[in-house]
Amino acid sequence: MENDIIEFLAKQAAVIDKMIEKYIPRRFDENSAVFKLSPPRYAFNLEAVNKAIAEPIWEFLDRGGKRWRPSLFLLICEALGKSPQEFLEYAIIPEIIHNGTLMIDDIEDQSELRRGKPCTHKLFSIDIAINTGNTMYYLPLLPLIENRNKIPAATLNKAYEIYVLEMINLSFGQAMDIAWHRGLANADNINEQNYFQMCAYKTGTLARIAAKLAAVLSGADDEVTDKLGRFAEAVGVAFQIQDDVLDLIGKEFTEKKGARGMDISEGKRTLMVIHTLQRATQADRERLIAILRMHTNDQRLRDEAIAIIEKYQSIEYAKEYASRIVRDSWNEVSRFLPASSAKERLKSFANYLIKRDI
Repeated sequence: MENDIIEFLAKQAAVIDKMIEKYIPRRFDENSAVFKLSPPRYAFNLEAVNKAIAEPIWEFLDRGGKRWRPSLFLLICEALGKSPQEFLEYAIIPEIIHNGTLMIDDIEDQSELRRGKPCTHKLFSIDIAINTGNTMYYLPLLPLIENRNKIPAATLNKAYEIYVLEMINLSFGQAMDIAWHRGLANADNINEQNYFQMCAYKTGTLARIAAKLAAVLSGADDEVTDKLGRFAEAVGVAFQIQDDVLDLIGKEFTEKKGARGMDISEGKRTLMVIHTLQRATQADRERLIAILRMHTNDQRLRDEAIAIIEKYQSIEYAKEYASRIVRDSWNEVSRFLPASSAKERLKSFANYLIKRDI
């Protein structure tokens, strides 16, 4: 089944990228969707927007990525009895936002590499990367605007409301994450509930957008929409936990990031760090906090911190927790979905995301 999901994701990625090109072309021209919806009053300035928007976006998108959020969107549409093809344009929404957040994150974290290449702000400059990342928060609205006459008004209003509220949540999650790894807001004493709320805001948001928009546009009622949103949130949180685990132990994953334990360098309070700090001896606790506060790129110090985390079985704890929240949320939403191959694929898809090794 894992191979089936990998093949499914690969096929979907090509389809999603093709649809993204419809709204964000590799080169804007006068017939591009954005100009049809909002025609410029004076001039098109195509060279400027191509150099400062289209080129950095596609340089980044062409690096790859799993495209799992739009795939989740389409699987939910299918599990609700709809044809995924009818909703393909809207599936690109969470993916464009996601890649925009990565551009901004890299600036905030002062990162050097993303997917094995220099970050966008290193290639195109900080000002272009900030503006491009921010633009990618709004470009995904174009499919909803273009098709506004085909979507019932009440449905469209719900879609916009979901979009706005989840984008606010996204910023709140990022604020919490930044505050903690910068040593603000009593970062050394945060508990697991605080961590899960940060993840629900941050990583869970884009999964929730995918699921709730898919449900609303498919005509699901409020209860089903809410249940699917909570399921997707659990998948998003579990995905983040697995990312954090792989940062410490994933060979291929860390090779792409450039080093093992980059989250240690950033001083991130992951679930594993929090679990360790709550159980460690005073000496181990103080040493781990000291290394996190150094924001060091010394691999020996990162390895020392990882050894402390491993000493308290925190990696195993995180992996088990990720599996449990997805399992529990699936049990909650499963009864709302009719039996079908799409439903089974959705379940397998979620399990794959939290057990992957890259």
